[in-house]
Amino acid sequence: MKILVFAEADNGAPVTSTLELLTKARALGDVEAAYVGSDVDAVAAAVGEYGATKLYTADSQGSLVGVVGASLIAAVIAVGQPDLVLFAQTYDGRDAVGRLSARIDRPVLTNGYSVTVDGDSVSIGAQVFGGRVLVETQFTGPTPHLAAIRPKSFVAEPSGGAAATIEQVDLGETGRSTEAKVLDHHVEEREGPKLEEATIVVSGGRGIGSAESYGPLVDELAQLLKGASGASRAIVDAGWVPYSKQVGQTGKTVKPKLYIALGISGATQHLVGMKGSDNIIAINKDAEAPIFSVADLGVVGDVQKVVPKLIEALKAKS
Repeated sequence: MKILVFAEADNGAPVTSTLELLTKARALGDVEAAYVGSDVDAVAAAVGEYGATKLYTADSQGSLVGVVGASLIAAVIAVGQPDLVLFAQTYDGRDAVGRLSARIDRPVLTNGYSVTVDGDSVSIGAQVFGGRVLVETQFTGPTPHLAAIRPKSFVAEPSGGAAATIEQVDLGETGRSTEAKVLDHHVEEREGPKLEEATIVVSGGRGIGSAESYGPLVDELAQLLKGASGASRAIVDAGWVPYSKQVGQTGKTVKPKLYIALGISGATQHLVGMKGSDNIIAINKDAEAPIFSVADLGVVGDVQKVVPKLIEALKAKS
């Protein structure tokens, strides 16, 4: 099976979700990648290490990555049709696959967590009804099949391959789709690792009491543990913290070695985004909170009393 992966990069290095898709794809067939952006040589070396033999690329010319990405993949499909095209379910990935679907008239399976190939048959596993039900959906129409996969669905492992060969693709006439230009980039300020890549994540929910409590409880504990701070949808919707911190079905999916949930009840939508963590510690004053069903260690208590004691103990040891 011939598989094409839509590759995304940050500062010249493929993002983790791209490496995860490449790792899975090489276990299923022959892998190539498509990439829009700069630092092409560095990206080609990196995707080659994870199994891609060729990297198709095009200059974004200041346009949105998803717009140019859809045009790039459509051009690749026109000359050497892949059987399956995989996208990470990121902002740019969703933009690209949606535009490509409309352009080549193919359906898309989204929110996937698994990819299964049996001969010519391709199935995508996904979570529905807030993660309460798992379904397997099989493509039945003509190739190429298009699928968007949630980050952290697979483990990224290098194969030691050589750098992918680079092929610059002429996109031809792109119409008015590339008229919108990116004028500037603004990088969110943060201390510590990215939420989706952190090995330790501390998240807060309504149980922390107020927006003013987030910094002294969640942020401070995360910084002491050299981790990242996250949040439940409830406090994001309440405006206590920005959306970039949201963990869950409609936020980020995380798989750290340690996940600490402070005052989070554990709605199904939140569990979908963090239940794959290696170790989960939950602190909640409600002994019946659903979060305890996935926790390796549960503390029944008020986070306003428990967490300051924990922070104090950690400071005493540092």
